[in-house]
Amino acid sequence: MSDFTIEEQTIPTALTDAGGDEFIEMAAVRNAVEAAVYGSVDLDHTAEELLPYWNDPYEPKRGLLARVGGRAVGRAIYEYNTEGSTDAAYFAIEVLPEFRRRGIGTAVLAHLESFAAADSRSSHHVYAISQELPGDRLASPTGFGSVALADDGVRFLLKHGFQLEQVERSSKLALPVAQSTMAALLKAAVAASGPDYRVHTFVDRTPPEWLQDMAMLQTRMSTDAPSAGMDEVEDVWTVQRMLDYEERHAAGPRSALITMVEHIPSARLAGFTSLSVPPELHRTVTQEDTIVLNEHRGHRLGMLMKLANIEHLERVAPGHPSISTSNAEENRPMLSVNEAVGFVPVGYEGAWKRVVSG
Repeated sequence: MSDFTIEEQTIPTALTDAGGDEFIEMAAVRNAVEAAVYGSVDLDHTAEELLPYWNDPYEPKRGLLARVGGRAVGRAIYEYNTEGSTDAAYFAIEVLPEFRRRGIGTAVLAHLESFAAADSRSSHHVYAISQELPGDRLASPTGFGSVALADDGVRFLLKHGFQLEQVERSSKLALPVAQSTMAALLKAAVAASGPDYRVHTFVDRTPPEWLQDMAMLQTRMSTDAPSAGMDEVEDVWTVQRMLDYEERHAAGPRSALITMVEHIPSARLAGFTSLSVPPELHRTVTQEDTIVLNEHRGHRLGMLMKLANIEHLERVAPGHPSISTSNAEENRPMLSVNEAVGFVPVGYEGAWKRVVSG
């Protein structure tokens, strides 16, 4: 069928700029698709909250909107990292459930493929949330996790030659966490970490003395986090990139709450964790990056930082109902931390890859 149109978006720097109305439509499609999969609006982001991610010169993006009768019914993203792999392109394709099986996804994918070909990027990566459905499942080659074969997105990706490489678990923590639970876990984490580590917290902007170390930790996120067969390579962060990132996001409506842990003998950072906090108290907080450097693992620093940042949240912005997070199913150390605190699974996301010949 050809009752749809596909147009590339103009990416605005502000929603009042040209392209702002289309960007708001794109955000609405995103939220509707995710709510249909998870049965919840917990992961909703407003257009204003999404905008800082779309104006990142280190992760350039192109956006497409599919319309039927003038209504935005699908969206797609083409993205790559300027400091990472020269072969990898990242795709996202989302179509409202009631407008699927009309050829919209296939047509949008063709546009993304043309963008990648023009940039000589032959490794196509997709991270797609999957609905939990009865019936047969496709297991991750890591041996951890699976997705439902009946899911629309799974069927679409398999049809177009993508292979499942990894499964991530989405989890939610109800707030507030019981004080007795927090106290017991924190006591054990402090005892395990010992006297060589010290916790620091801040909001939005990294203290100047830690910028170099935070850039290093962000770089290590691309190499230390489990990536299975996605073949992620080093994505280098500099101090300037850190400053640019924080400037863009501090101008948005969300707050970033950061907890980092210092290795006192070396006076260097060993890890950090961050929360993205919406301004409205009735909305869910998003857990973003967490890393403990390989050389500092085994001291329960992940637990120490997570607990400290939850306490930080309750001091700075108390009253939010929950925290959402996502972790690779094979990342048992971090899943164990989350489960002990009280996170419960709410959904799954597949990491998919396809390599095309030049």
